[in-house]
This record gives sequence, structure tokens and C-alpha cells, in this order.
Amino acid sequence: MTAPANEVEVDSPFDGEKAPASPRADLVTAAVLFALGVAIIAQAWQMPRFVEQSGTGLTAPGIVPGFYGAMIALLAGLLGLRAVRRGGWTVRAARRPANGDGRQLLTAAVLGVVYAGVLVGRVPFWMASALFVFAFTTAFEWVQGPERRARRIVEAVLIGLGTGLAVTLVFEKLFLLRLP
Repeated sequence: MTAPANEVEVDSPFDGEKAPASPRADLVTAAVLFALGVAIIAQAWQMPRFVEQSGTGLTAPGIVPGFYGAMIALLAGLLGLRAVRRGGWTVRAARRPANGDGRQLLTAAVLGVVYAGVLVGRVPFWMASALFVFAFTTAFEWVQGPERRARRIVEAVLIGLGTGLAVTLVFEKLFLLRLP
């Protein structure tokens, strides 16, 4: 059946995207993330509580990391359940990694190392974060092709600046933490 002549066919934003990860990959990822979440909770529990200085439970420095660890573990559990329902336990032939996966992993790793190892501490934190988000967004949007590339770069600049500003304001004004 064809669409009527007056309807315009719109491209899906998911055209050309890779297939979602296999249930097995989701299951392995869930196991690793669950272990990471539990390790974060254990380390957060080991942090001092400052009870001897009349601190309350809400002022303990392990509260936020413990919460993050709990959320990582919870979401990893949900990912694991979804993977099991999708057949993550079944044995299948090994799948070749998709072209570009290694390059994308290397790009993300290099950008992360440059951010944490070079930018943070040498430039204001808001600028380091803005540059990181801009570079990350641009690097992974660049492969989408030249059409509307200028718009995506402008969007990356705005997202980077917004993220740098928001992170700085949240940590310095809400959490009262000085950033490097």
C-alpha cells in the first residue's frame, strides 16, 4: 500500500543506526556494572562518617557515591533481567565486532584521558568540561555526514557550554564544593 500523494515521508532518526547490542553483551555488561556498583557501595561504606565531630548521616561523604553505586547496581540488575528475558543465557556463534567499534572506543578513551589528565587542573573546570562535551559530541556526530554538520557543531558548542556551566553551578552552589 502506498502513501497518499499529499503525505510527506519523513526519514527515521534511527535510519542507518547499528542494531542494538546482543542479549549476551547486555548480560555481560550488566554483570560488570553490577560488580562495579557493589564495589562503589562497599567503598562508600568505608568512608569516615564524622560522627565523633557531631556530624549527621546526611553529612557523611559516602552518601553521594553510595547512592551512585546503588543506582548503578540497580540499573545493572534491570539490564541483566532484560538480557535474560531476551535470551542472554543461550549459546550462539560468536559475532564479529561491527566496523568502527574499536575506533569509537579509542576515541572515547583518548577524549576521557585528555579531559581528566590534561584539561582538569590546567584550565577552569567549566571550560574543561565544556571542551570535553563539545569534543565528544562533535567526534561522534561528525560521522553522520556533511549535511547539517554546521548545525550539529553549533549544537555541540551550546551543549558543551551549557554542561560546563550547569556542572559548575551544581557543584559549587548546591553541593558547596570547590572545583579545580
